[in-house]
Amino acid sequence: MNVAYLYPWDVVGDPTAPGRLADLGVQTVALAASYHSTRAATPYHPAHRVLDVPYPAFYLPIRSSSWSRLVPATPTWTPADAYLQARDALKAAGLQVHAWTVLTHNSHLGSAHPDLVVRNAFGDPYPYALCPAHDDVIEYCERLVKEILEVGEPDGLILEACGPMGFGHQSVHEKTGGADWTPTDADLLSLCFCTSCAPRYPEATQDRVRAAIDRASSQIAPSDHSIAENATRTTPTHATSTPTAETITTAQGTIEEALGSLTDEVRAIRTDMTTAMRQRLIAAAGSTAPGVPITLHANPDPWATGAFAPLPAGEPGADVLVANCWGDPATDATRLARLKELCTPEQRVGAYVLALPPRPADPDVLADQLRTYSKAGASEFHLYHAGLASPQRLAALSGALRLLS
Repeated sequence: MNVAYLYPWDVVGDPTAPGRLADLGVQTVALAASYHSTRAATPYHPAHRVLDVPYPAFYLPIRSSSWSRLVPATPTWTPADAYLQARDALKAAGLQVHAWTVLTHNSHLGSAHPDLVVRNAFGDPYPYALCPAHDDVIEYCERLVKEILEVGEPDGLILEACGPMGFGHQSVHEKTGGADWTPTDADLLSLCFCTSCAPRYPEATQDRVRAAIDRASSQIAPSDHSIAENATRTTPTHATSTPTAETITTAQGTIEEALGSLTDEVRAIRTDMTTAMRQRLIAAAGSTAPGVPITLHANPDPWATGAFAPLPAGEPGADVLVANCWGDPATDATRLARLKELCTPEQRVGAYVLALPPRPADPDVLADQLRTYSKAGASEFHLYHAGLASPQRLAALSGALRLLS
């Protein structure tokens, strides 16, 4: 199955959008029901070419009785029921519509409720990152899932950021690159020490993390900058690159080396927290809309943060596990193969494929990448992004899918 990702505003007000999607060669559209702030190109829309989305929003009508402390925001740049309008237009063209649901990535709610956000070992808040260690955050995510299933009535549910966000994030005018932090430093800066998380860790954890980050930074001399820069790995989670939490060995060591004897306990605390959140949401989805398939954006790395949440032991309650495939195809294939190993016989693996720069608008190159992912175990291609890609890129993507058929 091929799945094209799309925003509601790509469809609302553009009567040609459903046919364009149907002609692309996909069977399903992942339509954003809850999404973070962004600045998006709209190369096909008859009314505009650039859309500024200044805050995260919910693209279904907000029923006040359905929410508790945390209430999502209504968009002003597109109709309040934009998801429903887009869904109906896409289904009329013969396409299935899955609700693309972003959970803990929400700067609007994080800024309004700073007590609920991720805080690093130095106490610095990450306003875009709701911490799933807080009951209010879990309750919000659960209500979000139920509301999307009840009001949106999608053919499937896609869960993104179903776990903690971390240090890596493209914020407004991001200015963190010059600190020369390595991937391991990013892992350490992604560990949350909010009022709910900090007491769960062994007593010495926060001091150990702070010392490791400062020690690593003080050891980077000017002549070492290129080493640190080359060691930093990035896997984009959206249209721009952000650091991931995938553990690799660098000149500064690994997160396991930094944590030492605390590693196993800290890792278990974090993965247990994410597992509890994920299982609660899957249960809520199953009781609200039995039989609706669930797709998880997932990463087999236990230290992962961000859009692709850690899934080191698998999740039998999901129907599809999707891995990020925006980086080096060989590295992406390794991640896919690991997810495949974690699957039950009934589960499928999807590859989240980039159709935007730096990928070329070349059907042969894209087809080769898709073949690599297919050999690694992917039986679904999740294509990002059918609204942001130029006509040339969409044509290349359609050509690549035809080459594989």
